[in-house]
Amino acid sequence: MPRVDFYRLTRDPVERVLPAIAARVLANGDRLLVVAAPAMQRQSIDDALWTLQPASFLPHGHAGSPDAAIEPILISGTFEAAVANGATHVVLADGEWRDEALGFDRSFLMFDNSRIDDARTLWRTLAARDDIDNRFWKQDENGRWSEGP
Repeated sequence: MPRVDFYRLTRDPVERVLPAIAARVLANGDRLLVVAAPAMQRQSIDDALWTLQPASFLPHGHAGSPDAAIEPILISGTFEAAVANGATHVVLADGEWRDEALGFDRSFLMFDNSRIDDARTLWRTLAARDDIDNRFWKQDENGRWSEGP
């Protein structure tokens, strides 16, 4: 059963949140696809994976590169790269839901307040299905995440 984790970004931008999630995915032996349509956001994510946690570099690359198949984390503007690195997890970093995410074991939808209405509608749609496990995560003022409504 696919799992969809909704991450409401109220304090930190996706570039600060994503490296911790990516580190956990890699620690579990899984591979990750990060999807963000805007090229500038993909570059910011790339920079964050290099520098946000200096003690723990997160190996990654971009879709379409010669080494895409061996990269544990692949950054792409579309889902076409999913096959390239064999990812079982996907982060929708730009807050835009894509139904292709349900083809992964686990999906992370990162969204800010500008997309809250879309996220709520999607939550209701997915919650009505018996074949999807939905989870909602919120961040407190100290940056800690907790599961809840």
